[in-house]
Amino acid sequence: MVMNLFGKCGLRALLASCLLSAAAASHAQMTIDIAGVGASQYPIAIATFRNEASTPQQVSAIVRSDLARSGRFTNIDAGPNPVGETDSVDLGSWKARGANAYVTGSVTPLANGQYDVRFRLYDTVTQQSLGGLSLVSPASGLRMSAHKVADYIYEKLLGTKGVFATRLSYVLRTGGRYQLQISDSDGQNAHIALSSPEPIISPTWSPDGTKVAYVSFEGKKPIVYVHDLPSGKRSIASNQKGDNSAPAWSPDGRRLAVALSRDGHTQVYSVNPNGGDLRRLSNSSGIDTEPTYSADGQWIYFTSDRGGGPQIYKMPAQGGNAQRVTFKGAYNTSPRVSPDGKTLAYISRTGGGFKLFVQDLSTGEVNGLTDTSHDESPSFAANGQYILYATQSGGRGVLAAVSTDGRTRQILSVQGGSVREPSWGPFMQ
Repeated sequence: MVMNLFGKCGLRALLASCLLSAAAASHAQMTIDIAGVGASQYPIAIATFRNEASTPQQVSAIVRSDLARSGRFTNIDAGPNPVGETDSVDLGSWKARGANAYVTGSVTPLANGQYDVRFRLYDTVTQQSLGGLSLVSPASGLRMSAHKVADYIYEKLLGTKGVFATRLSYVLRTGGRYQLQISDSDGQNAHIALSSPEPIISPTWSPDGTKVAYVSFEGKKPIVYVHDLPSGKRSIASNQKGDNSAPAWSPDGRRLAVALSRDGHTQVYSVNPNGGDLRRLSNSSGIDTEPTYSADGQWIYFTSDRGGGPQIYKMPAQGGNAQRVTFKGAYNTSPRVSPDGKTLAYISRTGGGFKLFVQDLSTGEVNGLTDTSHDESPSFAANGQYILYATQSGGRGVLAAVSTDGRTRQILSVQGGSVREPSWGPFMQ
């Protein structure tokens, strides 16, 4: 949450005023609207994969969609005819049509019921093959195989790892219930990890992508849980007296930073994911909350009103003297640090609204990324090139993703439903 303790939306006011109510089917998938393009777009033609017409998923269409929504590629029409990865191709003709890269592939059903997705990527400028992969999966894994194909293309052509094969977590409000949902990075293939009549907030992924920590009000008070996704089992990480909120994983996955009010006003603590070895880290006369670790695990960034209005501070991960980080704006919350440790994303109150900003941690330069006014809960993609956040559109809660240069934005929404509390998962292991 953005304002979970500071004025606009207090933690205790959350039940009454901060989670939007809407009706949506629990199996509803997100729709994506894309605005803007990257500084430069790579022209690419992706042929229809051989045999995919008879398979449960159209792999080549998913790959095209992934690359298009990144804002970094433009799709050149490859025509309707399927082309396999072993077929001969005239790369010069594709270069003449404006494509700097060309992709062919196939989807082959196997005797054991699985599918073998194979593809080959070509550079039409150099007339060279850039390799390919063979990905075997059950029918239910074909979408993820397509995302992996898109990741391979993204990295080979742009030099940065793609994040199409990562996952999202978020909270959907539907029919008076709150659902913690896990989906692909495009909002598709969603499933419910937890459904509750009480609010669920602040989901956050473990570094290995197997667990999600979150706050649930099902016990009529905020309690921090750790949910193991493969098994569906969960355990309590923090159920101290008072409020337990804002969990954040350490980069090694061994600790959770949390915000607790057990000793009066809210302060930052750390705890083992199983609830053991609780340690107090901050000690101020104000409210310290929303902790998040730096990528190297050396620092914890957090929100504090110790100086008056809420600002972002950092302190050593083991506790100690805090240093103020944000100075532009009177109201800054919800810190998140990029995977390379160079950029801070946060929410700032400006012009009567709440907007997503980024700050260069070496120069202090600050830039706004959005034109919306109800932004909250920023979360970096694993490659650091995009930020997922919650906002509002048409009076409903939606998720949005913006490139860190602000040029490309996606809106992910559920028809008739309200989604918020997003967290972008790590690279799949």
